[in-house]
Amino acid sequence: MHAHQLEGLKRTVTNAYHNVPFYHDAFKDVHITPDEIQSLDDLPRLPFTQKQHLRENYPFSMLACPKEDIIRIHASSGTSGKPTVVAYTKNDIDHWTDIVARSITLAGGQKGDILHNAYGYGLFTGGLGLHGGSEKLGCATVPISGGNTANQITLIQDFKPKIICSTPSYLLNIGEAMMMQGIDPATTSLKYAILGAEPWSEEMRFQIEKLFQLKASDIYGLSEVMGPGIAMECVECQDGLHIADDHFLVEVINPDTLEPVDDGQYGELVFTSLTKEALPTIRYRTGDISSITRERCLCGRTTTRMSRVKGRIDDMLIIRGVNVFPSEIERYICDLEELVPHYQIHLQKKGHLDHVTLHVEVCEEFYGKLSYKEDFTHPLATDLTNRIRKTLKMKTLISVDVNLKSPKSIPRSEGKAKRIVDHRSRSSISPNITI
Repeated sequence: MHAHQLEGLKRTVTNAYHNVPFYHDAFKDVHITPDEIQSLDDLPRLPFTQKQHLRENYPFSMLACPKEDIIRIHASSGTSGKPTVVAYTKNDIDHWTDIVARSITLAGGQKGDILHNAYGYGLFTGGLGLHGGSEKLGCATVPISGGNTANQITLIQDFKPKIICSTPSYLLNIGEAMMMQGIDPATTSLKYAILGAEPWSEEMRFQIEKLFQLKASDIYGLSEVMGPGIAMECVECQDGLHIADDHFLVEVINPDTLEPVDDGQYGELVFTSLTKEALPTIRYRTGDISSITRERCLCGRTTTRMSRVKGRIDDMLIIRGVNVFPSEIERYICDLEELVPHYQIHLQKKGHLDHVTLHVEVCEEFYGKLSYKEDFTHPLATDLTNRIRKTLKMKTLISVDVNLKSPKSIPRSEGKAKRIVDHRSRSSISPNITI
């Protein structure tokens, strides 16, 4: 594997150096040429790539091949600036479909299964990425995309798929809508779920698996490096995501010092592609916080494994010097039986200080016990609010206000859930939310 990775690294570096002006200049800045890459230990000598570099070279200046060799283009939404545009050659698509086919197998899928794909199609890589891998594996693929939840339920009932692919928050939304129709999600044909595109906690996994009586596994990917399938949990162990080592080199760095951290320590994931032709990526800083291990998995596989993403650097709340990710708050929400895992973290100004309020829904059973309903002045509600505050203070070391919400009052997601709602002026927002 190391010999294969070194060959791929040399090929990637040479391609980028000679065909991408950004990389040619970046290599000159760090005083290195492709000929100097003689081992994998030389990887840290190479320059980093960041999302801003793709935006600065919008739309096609990062391409390392002629445009006539491109057969597909994807792009980010561009909500925080210019979209990041990525492109694929025929070989790139072939590699990607192989990687995703592997991922579906890791999650329990096999040839002949029906796969219900509720990831969004279009410029987002999730829908078409899972679709290609599903067909490669030989699954009957239902390309329903995201949204239209009523139709999702109808097709699950009628087609009886074995596998479903979506964001974890949207699968919860589907399950909730089923129960409103009098359908028990545990009675469906679904046996495996491939969930990703947003950080989610182990506690949310437990809730999903209990609700649907299936095995839910995490998939990881980002368009700048390839798309979904860069790493996938095995259904046997669900103990870290197996990285496709033959296509990607992974590092974990301290995002402040940019120095590597030891295996098992959390830091920022950095990926280098080994087989991409159209858009080679070298030491791409993902912004995702995770850790890696190189120990053999109990399933028998020997690939590098990454922990489930703890959160994104730009989603991290820094509250009086304490770093907290929304997924950490989610863990403790899921532990309280009176609550459902639908929540939002609201930020606003009070005087010169930023203020945090957790909006979280109570379950139907608990809500039925309250005599005052919407104002939540019942002693049971007051007790629950106090317990949430104390739990978050004890577990995360932060103080937040808690706003209990009635069932189904927080907007449901048909894609990535919106966990942070910022009411402050745009001029006051920094990359990390400091409170």
